[in-house]
Amino acid sequence: MGELVRLDVEEGVATIRLDRPPMNAINDQLTLELREAATEVSLRDDVRAVVIWGGEKIFAAGADVKMMLPMSPLQVKPMIATLQEAFNLVEEIPKVTIAAINGYCLGGGCELAMCADLRFAAEDARLGQPEILLGIIPGAGGTQRMPRLIGAGRAKDLIYSGRMVKAEEAKAIGLVNEVFPPDEVYPKAVETAARYAKGPTAALRAAKVAINWGARGDFRSGVVLEREVFADLFATEDQKTGMQSLLDQGPGKATFSGK
Repeated sequence: MGELVRLDVEEGVATIRLDRPPMNAINDQLTLELREAATEVSLRDDVRAVVIWGGEKIFAAGADVKMMLPMSPLQVKPMIATLQEAFNLVEEIPKVTIAAINGYCLGGGCELAMCADLRFAAEDARLGQPEILLGIIPGAGGTQRMPRLIGAGRAKDLIYSGRMVKAEEAKAIGLVNEVFPPDEVYPKAVETAARYAKGPTAALRAAKVAINWGARGDFRSGVVLEREVFADLFATEDQKTGMQSLLDQGPGKATFSGK
């Protein structure tokens, strides 16, 4: 798709592959290409689930420090706003997304991983928000997504200290969902994404909207949102298929069309 972000689609699963060796440092070009990839997979009918991967050695070690070092506040503000917008687009991909994490997943890399619905990490992965060690704070959503994901106390521990956590600790605190041997992370992510790709597309999208947007408001507003997207699903083929299959065959045996 681009020089720094590749997009591959196979059997309903798209892989958004960061490809800026050696560290997948996030610069303006990678941000632009990531934005384009997120938009494309959101719109393509042949994409029904998405894996975000940085390759076998590293997910992403953060934003490009050499690029940022000489910036003034007036220069850095539009840069970080553009990065936030790109990550928001990733978070809002209307399909199930899984971050497959090998190696370092730090700073902007960790912020990108938190945009995914699920995170699978290698046993030797290291995650964290080390920005405080540079005299700054996370700027691409880390101060907002991390507390929502693992709680304010744990998020403050990681953000205030800048320390890296190993995969098992990341799983224990809810920062990642699963841990696998390094060579199994990407295949497991693709395998899981493939299962979701065969699921009821509209229902999965509705669940994602209800969870993500409901968490940003008060409970009663979230329940109203849930009610509306729930009702909309009764216009889909998959709702009829799923309910009839339950009556005819029992649970978990429906074959969904994605319509």
